[in-house]
Amino acid sequence: MTATPLSSMALVLFGSVIGSFGAVFLKSGATKLKQGFWHILNWHLALGVALFLLSAVFFVLGIRHGELSVLYPMVSLGYVWTLLWSRLFFHEAFTRQKFFGLGLILVGVFFVGMGSK
Repeated sequence: MTATPLSSMALVLFGSVIGSFGAVFLKSGATKLKQGFWHILNWHLALGVALFLLSAVFFVLGIRHGELSVLYPMVSLGYVWTLLWSRLFFHEAFTRQKFFGLGLILVGVFFVGMGSK
């Protein structure tokens, strides 16, 4: 297989952003469950699931023409986006450990990406 095209990388990256928004809506919808289990039928949870499914579509489109060993680690960039969204939407604290983990993710994705042909 030839080197992974940038278009495949862009699709997977876009899918990771969409999936991270899915996590935001799942968290938002999950808070409504404190009002009782029947609140599981809320639009926040439904949108979160829909966004995860949509992100899977972009992942599939992206991995069609690229190296899985290069593209799949890019999925972990969703954790980076989720860290940012959790701060922005839920006012969660940035900690030293979170920054260290973020750095490890970015270094890992970088090195795996360098391993492509």
